Amino acid sequence: MLRVVLLSLTLAAAPYDAAAPLDTPAAAPYDQVTNGTFDTATTPWVAYGGASGKLRAVDGQACVDTGTGTINPWDSMLALPFLRIQNGVGYTLTFSARTTVPIPVSVVFQQNSPAYSTVLASSITVPGTLTTYTLTGTGKGEFLDGQLGFQFGGQAQTTFCIDDVSLTGGEPLPPYVPDTGPRMRVNQVGYLPGGPKGATLVTDATGPLPWRLTDAAGRVVRTGRTTPRGVDPTSGQNVQTLDFTSFHSESDGYRISADGATSYPFPIRAGIYDELARDSKTLFYTQRSGTPILDSVTPGYGRAAGHIGVAPNQGDTAVPCLPPAAFADNWTCPAGYTRDVTGGWYDAADHGKYVVNGGIAVAQLLSEAEHGNTAPNLLDEIRWELDFLLKMQVPDGQPLAGMAYHKITDTSWTGLPLDPAADAKPRALHRPSTAATLNLAAAAAQGARVFRKSDPAYAARLLDAAEIAYTAAQANPALYAPAADTSGGGAYADTDVTDEFYWAAAELSITTRRPPPHLRPGAFDPDGFYWGSVAALGRLDLATEAHDPLAKLSVIAAAERLIALQRKQPYGQPYAPASGKWAWGSNGNILNNIVVLATAAELTGARRYHDAVLTGADFLFGRDALNISYVTGYGTVFAKNQQSRMYAHQLDPRLPNPPAGTLAGGPNSGLQDPLSARRLAGCLPQFCYLDDINSYATNELTINWNSALSWVSSYLKDSPDA
Repeated sequence: MLRVVLLSLTLAAAPYDAAAPLDTPAAAPYDQVTNGTFDTATTPWVAYGGASGKLRAVDGQACVDTGTGTINPWDSMLALPFLRIQNGVGYTLTFSARTTVPIPVSVVFQQNSPAYSTVLASSITVPGTLTTYTLTGTGKGEFLDGQLGFQFGGQAQTTFCIDDVSLTGGEPLPPYVPDTGPRMRVNQVGYLPGGPKGATLVTDATGPLPWRLTDAAGRVVRTGRTTPRGVDPTSGQNVQTLDFTSFHSESDGYRISADGATSYPFPIRAGIYDELARDSKTLFYTQRSGTPILDSVTPGYGRAAGHIGVAPNQGDTAVPCLPPAAFADNWTCPAGYTRDVTGGWYDAADHGKYVVNGGIAVAQLLSEAEHGNTAPNLLDEIRWELDFLLKMQVPDGQPLAGMAYHKITDTSWTGLPLDPAADAKPRALHRPSTAATLNLAAAAAQGARVFRKSDPAYAARLLDAAEIAYTAAQANPALYAPAADTSGGGAYADTDVTDEFYWAAAELSITTRRPPPHLRPGAFDPDGFYWGSVAALGRLDLATEAHDPLAKLSVIAAAERLIALQRKQPYGQPYAPASGKWAWGSNGNILNNIVVLATAAELTGARRYHDAVLTGADFLFGRDALNISYVTGYGTVFAKNQQSRMYAHQLDPRLPNPPAGTLAGGPNSGLQDPLSARRLAGCLPQFCYLDDINSYATNELTINWNSALSWVSSYLKDSPDA
C-alpha cells in the first residue's frame, strides 16, 4: 500500500477565464537528482558512516542497512552530494521511503561544510510500507557543495529504502569547462638534451603550421613545421605534433610557439629527473603506519604515530577478525583471537593496509634495489612494508595457517580530513585470500634476494614465509576476496589468481634457482599491469634477474606492441585501451607500460625503447589534453588536491597538500565518485579528471601508483641522457 504524506506543500487554485489566451506550457522545473528511480544502480548516491558499504539497488529501490553503534543522526546516512544551492530559490523534495523496522529519519538538504546552511530539514518516522513525502525549503546562500541526506544514526538497526526521489528548483550548474592553459602542450618538467623532444598543439588548422622555439631571452633558436594528426579520439581535440629532438643546447626558460599559442616554459638539461627519483619515494615514508613521521625528515608533514594502540585508536596492536558476514561465508577467527599488525604503509586516502596493494608496491621498490638502487633509505622503506606483510600471515595453529589476511581496515568509513592518530574506529582483520597470500609469497621471495647479503637471517625468514605462503595458496587456490567487503576500506576483489600464482612461482624460482614456471601467455596486457594483473612482474624479473631467454623475448615483443600503440597517440602516451575507456588509476597503468619499455631498453640497449620511455613520461608531466602535470610539485601546473585524509589542504588550510613527487590517479572513464559523475558526465577519456580532493575515482593517491613512478623516475635519473 502506498501512502502519500504532504509535509509542507501549498496549492493555490487560479480561476479559469475562458476568454483568456492559453499560456505557453512552462518548462518542467529543474530536477537535481540524476538517479532517483534506482532501476539498475544506486550511483551517484553514497552511504556514509555506519551504513558505508551497505547500499544496493533492490527491485528498483535504493536500500541500505543502517548499521549499529552510532550516536548522532549524521553518523550513518544515505546521501546525494554535490548539489547546487541558490540564494532565495525555493526547492521541493519528493521521495518515497520504507523501513523494515520503523525509525525516525532526519531528512536534510544543506550545505555540506561549515556553517551547514540548511535549505530544508525534517524528522520523519518512516513506516514499513512505502510512503511518499514532500518537503519544501528556500536556499540561504550560494553553494556548490549541497547535500541531500537521509540520516539514521543512533537508531535501531533497520533497512531503509527510498524510491522516486526528486529535488526541483533552481538552475543546473553551468557545464564544467577546465582551464587548460595554452594550446601548446609540452613536458613542463623539461627534456633531456640527448632525448626525444616532442610537443602537441591544439588547433583548428588542418594543414602544417610553422613553429618556433625561443630561449628565456625570447631569441628564436629553432624553427620547423608541425605534422597534422587529426582529431584525437581520447580528447576530441584537433591536434598537430612537432619534433625538436635535434636541438640539444642546455638552458632554462624555453618556450614553443605556433598558431598564436605559446607553451609553458621548460628546461632542456641533464638531471631534470634527479629530484623526482628521491621525491617519488617520500610518499612511502609519510604513509607509514605505526611510527611518528618526523618533521625533520619531511618538513611540513610531521605527525604522531597512527594505530599503535593509543586512544582514540583501536588498533593495530591487537586487532580482532571481522565478525561473521554473509559475503565472507560467515568466516571469523576463534573467540579472543587478535593479531599485532602494526607498521606497513597506509594504502591510499584511507587508513587501511592491504596485502594485495602492498605486495605490488613493495615489489616495485625491490625491483629498483635489484636494478642497483641499494640506498639505505630505500632498503629501510622496503623493510618497513615487508615486516608488516609478515605479520599478516596466519600463524601456525590457526585455521588457514600460512595464508595472508587480505587487509586490515576500519570497520566503517571515516570522513576527511582525519589524522591517523585521531582515528577512533574499530579495526578488523579480513578473511585471508589466495591473492593476498600469493602477493606475500612473491614479495617475500623477492625480498629474500635483496637482503641475502646484508641480512642473511632476515632473508631466510622471508624465504621461509614465502614458501609457506605458496604452499598454503596451493591448498586454498580459490579463496577470493569478496567484492561486497567495502565497509571501511576497498575490496580489492580478484577472482582470477592465475597471474598471482605465476608471479609467486617466478619469484620463488629466481630466489631458489629452481626451474621457472611455464611461460604464461598474456602476461603483458597492453592496458598496463596493476594490482589485479601481476603476471608481468614475474615475467620482467625472469628476464632481468634469471636471464631467462624466453622471458626476454616476451618483454621485447610486449615493448614492440607498446611502441606501435604509442606512435598512434598524438600525446605520446603508451596507452590506448581497446574499449576506448580509461581505467581507474590510468596514470599507474601508463607508468607500468613505461616500465616494460624501460626493461626492454635495459635488456637490448636499443635506443627505440629508451626514446619511447621518455616520450611516455612527457604525457605525465603536461603533454596531455588538460595541460597538467599529474605529479605534485613538478611542472608549471600540477595536481595537488589528491584525495587523502592526511594531506587535505583543500578542506583545511592548516594541512599540507600531498608531498612533492605524489602521482594522481588520472583520467578515469568510470567516474565512480559522485563529484566526477556530476561534473564530467559524458567526458572523453582525457577529460575525465578533476584535481579535487572529493574526486577519489580520478584523483586519489596510492602506494602502488607511486611505486611505478618511483621505478620509472630512478630509470630516468640513471638513463643515458641524464
